[in-house]
Amino acid sequence: MDGGAQYNPRTVEEVFRDFKGRRAAMIKALTTDVEEFFQQCDPEKDNLCLYGFPNEQWEVNLPAEEVPPELPEPALGINFARDGMQEKDWLSLVAVHGDAWLLAVAFYFGARFGFDKSDRKRLFTMINDLPTIFEVVTGAEKKQAKEKSSVSNITSTKSKSSSKGVKEKRGSEPEKYSKQTKDEDEGLDEEDEEEHGETLCGACGENYASDEFWICCDICEKWFHGKCVKITPARAEHIKQYKCPSCSNKRTRP
Repeated sequence: MDGGAQYNPRTVEEVFRDFKGRRAAMIKALTTDVEEFFQQCDPEKDNLCLYGFPNEQWEVNLPAEEVPPELPEPALGINFARDGMQEKDWLSLVAVHGDAWLLAVAFYFGARFGFDKSDRKRLFTMINDLPTIFEVVTGAEKKQAKEKSSVSNITSTKSKSSSKGVKEKRGSEPEKYSKQTKDEDEGLDEEDEEEHGETLCGACGENYASDEFWICCDICEKWFHGKCVKITPARAEHIKQYKCPSCSNKRTRP
């Protein structure tokens, strides 16, 4: 464990960067690395905790022995409930405790290095702009994004239909299209990009970016950065039905 002694962020930006790294690590444990995480949380072992580190690596380990610890400690004994409830419910519970721990660590740094009211507010705002671990693990952030975009989808349906007709016509009569038509198409492309911008990666929880390769799971319909699930555009062309790591590792439980 890093213990916090070797890495002490002192500014709002540094604390937020620390938060994002730890958050990405815990999301990875509960999504793309869920099979490995499940196996490490053996109920027969002692009280175990899930740690996320700033370098986006995670670890299941015993809590720190010193009292008080250098950093706030995560929820203790997450492994004991593993076989006593459905896997998705157990993962959701671990995610909730993970969210609470991340906030505790972030505001521990804030208190330790004397953040004032405005700094604390700015830090919380930056943190609150990201979906929680629980929202990523349960897919709630995708539902929220759909609700936000539902109004724009309704209003843009007619525009998209017109755009489709324009593109088909362009193929047969390119000489009849003016600059105005091109400008309209660019406006529609910007609308599409804004809609996609509300999509969040099911692995790291970050927003959609038009310059990155994304792939959608055909089972849970979550979107992922190609780099997060180790899928390249070339490889994706040969995949008939893509299953994300979480869906691939799902097991039937009593």
